Amino acid sequence: MKSLIMIPSRLASTRLPHKALADIAGKPMIIHVLQQAQKANIGDVIVACDGEEIKKLVESYGGKALITDPNLPSGTDRIYAALQQIENHQSYEAIINVQGDLPLVKPSLICDLYQALCESHSDITTPIAEIHTPEEISSDAVVKVAVSLDENNRGTALYFSRQTIPWGDGPLYHHIGIYAYKRDSLKKFVNLPPSPLEKREKLEQLRALENGMRITTLCVDEAPWGVDRPEDLERVRKALSS
Repeated sequence: MKSLIMIPSRLASTRLPHKALADIAGKPMIIHVLQQAQKANIGDVIVACDGEEIKKLVESYGGKALITDPNLPSGTDRIYAALQQIENHQSYEAIINVQGDLPLVKPSLICDLYQALCESHSDITTPIAEIHTPEEISSDAVVKVAVSLDENNRGTALYFSRQTIPWGDGPLYHHIGIYAYKRDSLKKFVNLPPSPLEKREKLEQLRALENGMRITTLCVDEAPWGVDRPEDLERVRKALSS
């Protein structure tokens, strides 16, 4: 499947404005994400941004960027809007959405997610990681998924929640917000209205499940740190500086 990696990025982040431009070990955060995605070496990489500032920055590092409406409601809508600007975009069969606030994302994770999409009959593939700390279990910022894994550490997602699921003894899994879509599945998803459970849990992946779309999960060893708050930024800075 011909693939395209797209990185949604905007300046008007609610919790940490202008975080895409935040300096981490001498480079802006969005450039770290861009270069990690390029190392996956599975296809073109494009930043879907909300204005000239990020576009010019990405281009100054030799990358590609497309400007989209700054008022789009989600990163998924942003990558789809950028996709429509690409000539012959129908040639891409797999679209991988790598969040712009994951400077520590491993290229191997992106490759594995793409491979899982190629090998599955699903609409979407997304990574998960086993939860090991009580803080993750109790935090509503950590999205959990109810899923049973096979011998290849893959499974079909049954539900996502900010609450602890499923109940009872056994491992719990933390959802990682990276998605690989089949092109037609991405088109279907963005054209569906927000669903009741999506609005209740504030999790857009529930829109897919509520409309009968299949999501395959791939369990990986650890979740890459995201940058949502100032303390997250400092943690990533220390990790990359060392």
